[in-house]
Amino acid sequence: MIAESRLWARRRPRWVDAMLAVALYGITIVSTTMEQPPRIAQWPPLPAVVVAAVSSVSFLAHRGFPRLTVAATTACCAGLGAMGASLGYQFSSTITGTAMAALYSLVWRTDQHTAGRYTAACCLVLFAVSVIWAPNGTPMQAEQVGLVGFVLLSAAVADSARTRRDYIAAVEARAELAERTREDEARLRVSAERMRIARELHDVVAHHITLAHAQAATADYLLPTKPDQAQLARSNLTATLTSALRELRATVGLLRQTGDEAAPPEPAPGLTRLPALLASFENAGLTVRLTCDGARRSLSPRVDLTAYRIVQEALTNVTKHAHTTTASVRLTYTSRLLTITIRDDGRRRTPTDTSGYGLIGMRERAQAVGGRLRAQPRTGTGFEVIAQLPTAASRPADVPLTDHEDGE
Repeated sequence: MIAESRLWARRRPRWVDAMLAVALYGITIVSTTMEQPPRIAQWPPLPAVVVAAVSSVSFLAHRGFPRLTVAATTACCAGLGAMGASLGYQFSSTITGTAMAALYSLVWRTDQHTAGRYTAACCLVLFAVSVIWAPNGTPMQAEQVGLVGFVLLSAAVADSARTRRDYIAAVEARAELAERTREDEARLRVSAERMRIARELHDVVAHHITLAHAQAATADYLLPTKPDQAQLARSNLTATLTSALRELRATVGLLRQTGDEAAPPEPAPGLTRLPALLASFENAGLTVRLTCDGARRSLSPRVDLTAYRIVQEALTNVTKHAHTTTASVRLTYTSRLLTITIRDDGRRRTPTDTSGYGLIGMRERAQAVGGRLRAQPRTGTGFEVIAQLPTAASRPADVPLTDHEDGE
């Protein structure tokens, strides 16, 4: 019932204002007929009826002009109080009902500073009138203090209601912001996971398909003249495709997980598997020379996987684009950095020679663990990829590396 009444009031604010104005007008008129002790002593005086009507009509503008409404109703109530001694009624709080209602509306709709100023002005005016035009020149009475108290009570109730409204709005805004933040964070996590899986799929597919293509071409070339070597190339091709299927199955399995597993189906690749990786390239016709400088350091699983994938992708690009049979990989360990350098002496390449996501993915992998990567043509012939990865949680030193947005 109460909820329905509030809904009806929100839908018909003008009707509510009109009903309230009529009620306040009636209370004011009845108050002009009373005397102490409370009893009806006379008919409503005509001047009081007119001023009360003006005050009630002025109240109807409280939604659009709250400040002007408070000023008008306060002036009318002050006029009613000043006429009280001559017209035979007492200046009481019931006569100032329209002023208190207008003040309530102003405090509800404006800021605290404005509400305080208008409340003080209204109290001062009404109190001064009650003292100056006191009946029979009597000194200040309790009713006059009560008059100011009722005005202050109206403002205090409105201020409390406004504070509660603002608090609820702030809580709702914070809840909405938190919900939106959670949704944004969820989208970012999904996007990051998609990018991670996309890089894994790209590395697995590009590496194994490139090797399989090279081994198949070698087998076709050797088959007419050297069938034994062709059979060996075909055996390597089978092993390459088996490894590709195994890694693809493990990567796609990540997409089908519904929760965290106790352990991955197989350990993530790292630099300990680098000899096997280089052997797979050698079976495809690319001889890779591996050198290591500095004392080997243990790497975090993410950095170890990143280092492995960068070497894998860089050598895959050599196989696809360099048209050479040799390449070199150098691992340089320092106290803070692992520097990986992959070079080839093939034909000179420029960023426009290739397209794809190889170098983009390598650069993203390096940045994801706090490292950086440079990929550019070498002076003369060949191409080089230099990656700097942190050996610990620290970020790499500020070494000037120029990024080239290659698309291998």
